[in-house]
Amino acid sequence: MAGSYRRAMDYLYLACVVTGCVALILISAVIPWAVFTRYVLNSAASWPEPLAVLLTIVVTFIGAAAAYRLNLHMNVGYFVGKLPGRLRSLADLAVQLLMGVIALFMMIWGWRLVEVTWHNTIADFPFLSVGVTYLPIPIGGLCLLLFIIERIFLGAPPDPIAHHHDLPID
Repeated sequence: MAGSYRRAMDYLYLACVVTGCVALILISAVIPWAVFTRYVLNSAASWPEPLAVLLTIVVTFIGAAAAYRLNLHMNVGYFVGKLPGRLRSLADLAVQLLMGVIALFMMIWGWRLVEVTWHNTIADFPFLSVGVTYLPIPIGGLCLLLFIIERIFLGAPPDPIAHHHDLPID
């Protein structure tokens, strides 16, 4: 059971990373296009900026869940690192539980935001529901919660890059 859950979290992590990277690549393509149309063509396109904002929501919430899984997020652990082993473990559990509360908040209130805005449209994308654009919030919260459950019951996942350090460089 534990191995299956860990494998499922590996696939979920990969999906989060790919989604975040694709969104970041698209942002990197859209912003230069906006600059080109504004300053070279002298006719600014209206869609790049709102699209970049929507993609930033994806990167923020889906990418943050992936970063949290591998402890790549910003954190300050200096004082916790000075605690004795047992207290350090309790502090880590408290952090995971508090992060679980945040993940639940994202899921519940993010979903409510999706529901409330579902029938609204974006002026630059009239075919797109505002609710759809907020879906990364509850989805990111769910991913985060699943990664927190993994960390609490199975421990931190192994670093996927660690085994590459032993390879010789040609």
